[in-house]
Amino acid sequence: MSIGPSPARNWFEQGGCDYARFRPEYPPELADFLASLAPDLRLAVDVGCGNGQLTRSLASYFDMVIGLDPSVDQIANAVPNERITYQCAPGEKLPVPGHSASLITAAQAAHWFDLPAFYQEVRRVGVAGGVLALISYGVLRLEPELDSRFQKFYWEEIASYWPAQRKLVDEGYASMDFPFDELEAPSLEIRLEWHLSEFLGYLFTWSAVQRAKEAGRMDVLNRFAEDILERWGDENRRRFVVWPINMRVGRL
Repeated sequence: MSIGPSPARNWFEQGGCDYARFRPEYPPELADFLASLAPDLRLAVDVGCGNGQLTRSLASYFDMVIGLDPSVDQIANAVPNERITYQCAPGEKLPVPGHSASLITAAQAAHWFDLPAFYQEVRRVGVAGGVLALISYGVLRLEPELDSRFQKFYWEEIASYWPAQRKLVDEGYASMDFPFDELEAPSLEIRLEWHLSEFLGYLFTWSAVQRAKEAGRMDVLNRFAEDILERWGDENRRRFVVWPINMRVGRL
């Protein structure tokens, strides 16, 4: 028996802003694929690393990984690892010695960069034959009885609150300038089983949701939460949440 909507409960005030807790982890197959392309396993540099979701996976393969992010808060929440050095730095000015990195990654970050400046730095720090990978995960999919309501929320109800750069993520970086010898990438996805509070906590990390809240549109957010609860049923029931992984991978 389904539990009906609870208008008195404000799902978008549940402390969902904990980015490190709710952001999905990349599957191990991603780091395995990237490591297989690198000319050696001495150094990987993860640019715009956030709190280190991909950085930690790369540390299972590379002797040393440098995780870089301009946000002090993100670096402060990164999980320590003996093979990882985290530093605050922008993508356009990498504190990495020249021609030292075999793999350079940017996961869910490249759409924020000044790409010409970033690419100049990539060419400076990368070894000959090194690899650059721009990675993003696309719009999530839910189970069929939930997905149509979510897609309406994403594409119609909060679409105007996304920054312009979000379009690059939605299209998998397909239109992004990528002046490198491009390599074929496998079809990968992130697949999790979440209960309702985890799913809505993740949505709370979205800049579009934060902007809608700041614009006084809690009615839009709460209406979606009530609708998705009605379809979800027991809020503690775990349901599949799936994100397609998109990549532009090139040889330097």
